[in-house]
Amino acid sequence: MKDKKNRKKKDTEQLLSWKETWQIHIRALRLIHKSQPGLIMTSLMPCVWSALTPYAGIWLMALILDELAGSRQTERLLVLVLATLLLAALFSLVDALLKKRKAVESESRFYYIRKLIDDKILDMDFCIMDDPETSHKRAQLFQSHFGGAGWGLNRAFGLLESLFTAVFTLAGGIALTVTLFTARVPDDAGALTVLNSPLFVILIVAVMLAVTYVAPMLSNKGDSYFAFNSDTHALANRLFGYYGFMGHRREFATDMRIYRQDLLCEKFNSDKTGTFSSQGYFARLARGPMGAYCGASRAVSVLFTGIAYLFVGLKAWAGAFGVGLMTQYVSSIVRLSDGVSSLIGTAGLIRINGAFVQQFFDFLDCPNVMYQGSLTVEKRSDQQYEIEFRDVSFRYPGSESYALRHVNMKFRVGSRMAVVGENGSGKTTFIKLLCRLYDPTEGTILLNGIDIRKYSYPEYLSIFSVVFQDFALTALPLGQNVASAVSYDRESAISCLKKAGFGDRLDVLPGGLDTYLGKDLDEKGVDMSGGEKQKIALARALYKNAAFIVLDEPTAALDPIAEAEIYSRFNTIIEGKTAIYISHRLSSCKFCDDILVFDKGSVIQQGSHDVLVADAAGKYHELWHAQAQYYDDARPGGALV
Repeated sequence: MKDKKNRKKKDTEQLLSWKETWQIHIRALRLIHKSQPGLIMTSLMPCVWSALTPYAGIWLMALILDELAGSRQTERLLVLVLATLLLAALFSLVDALLKKRKAVESESRFYYIRKLIDDKILDMDFCIMDDPETSHKRAQLFQSHFGGAGWGLNRAFGLLESLFTAVFTLAGGIALTVTLFTARVPDDAGALTVLNSPLFVILIVAVMLAVTYVAPMLSNKGDSYFAFNSDTHALANRLFGYYGFMGHRREFATDMRIYRQDLLCEKFNSDKTGTFSSQGYFARLARGPMGAYCGASRAVSVLFTGIAYLFVGLKAWAGAFGVGLMTQYVSSIVRLSDGVSSLIGTAGLIRINGAFVQQFFDFLDCPNVMYQGSLTVEKRSDQQYEIEFRDVSFRYPGSESYALRHVNMKFRVGSRMAVVGENGSGKTTFIKLLCRLYDPTEGTILLNGIDIRKYSYPEYLSIFSVVFQDFALTALPLGQNVASAVSYDRESAISCLKKAGFGDRLDVLPGGLDTYLGKDLDEKGVDMSGGEKQKIALARALYKNAAFIVLDEPTAALDPIAEAEIYSRFNTIIEGKTAIYISHRLSSCKFCDDILVFDKGSVIQQGSHDVLVADAAGKYHELWHAQAQYYDDARPGGALV
């Protein structure tokens, strides 16, 4: 009992007020109108047309029946039949044209909504994007807007169309049925003369309106069960979307077969964690209250039709009108009922949908929290930039422990710095702060003596090239991957690829720089090995020609020989840039001018390789000798074998 009360309270809390509902939907329509000014009119015209044109057929059919039951004038019948056929053909033609145009523009609306979400995600501060709460909200948003339920911004437009259709259906129905209530039963009709009583007419209208109101109310109640359990089915569909499509993803192809991960797919495809299975949560709802409400709605709708038929039939039996008008009234009342039900039902759905539209705008309105400066980074020909960490500490949002503590260091362009330490020591966090993916919790990071937060964010990022350990390449041509642009300097791209050790592979590619990476977009594309991809990522970093180049495990996917070749040419590769390496392979440290040793979020050692390795009590000495058995000093640079 308590659970039912809590659920009811939750449902009420999720519903917006009617004022809030209309405000949020008006904002949604304005947003769509801004991108597609003619879309609203294009969408509403078919609604008006489809709502009103059936009444023309009903009216003409009533005239034909009256003529058949009356004088049966051949010429008049012929004119009426031809008019009916011609109008039907014309209406169908116009309806098809309007709906086709609407369908085309509606498709663009779908992609526009998707683009709004994608643009927002790309515009988010990394610290917000990296927050698990944001991931949860994003998953909910995609489920509600693009999942099977289809709630949200796209639904808002469809509901507007339904609302207009209902209004014009009502207008047409009232126009053709108003005479039903004014048509008098002959005075000699006996007991049936009660049908002329205004009180009886009012009673009939009240009953019909009451029944018409109850039907959509019950239907909306049924729909609300699904809508208000968005958290439940959002998670289920996230799991389904991930596991269900694992078999379609090439990166899973080998593990799928060796470890029989298809069994995981089968589990989540079949029952979606039990949520959508035949015995799952929503199935129980369908067999219980959700199904009962929907069934009751249908029953009440049938009751309305029965009352309408009875009222019209009694008046026709008493002689108030002929068979033609009887057909007109019956047909019009049924459509009028549909219009009223649709109006009330749509209004209810609009209110339910309001919560999902609000969800969309809450996501879209999510503010960035990082300070956006306006200073430009000085464009120095001598590339003399200095970065300083001044007593920097950092902890991730929601965490009580610090990932970095009191980091103090500075480095200038042209130096080569290694950042080493065990997993979880703070190396990656240090790089995230350096690239301003996060701002320090305490302390300050300075560029040429100025707090980096005061610089324009794009300007600050312009001095960095980064190759992250989990770097991403696109399925586009090789040259575009290197340049991150459609139009680029081909000679420069080739030069960077050669510096990164990709020259020999480039020479044998069928399309050279125009070769697609992978076969996702081009069947003639070429799949690259992990080491080849890493070289391309390095070439991309070089092509940007930034003052600082940050390399996170830059040779992790390379074989020992390729690694040694890269290190032996590093002075040529970086060409006066500052190179910052994060690596578990301490062989890279021998090439560096300075080494930062991280442990538990703090810099515990700093110095050259020779100095640090000589300190037998230091952490670096421990790490170096732990890997010593894997080094071959005969190879250039002591590369790992």
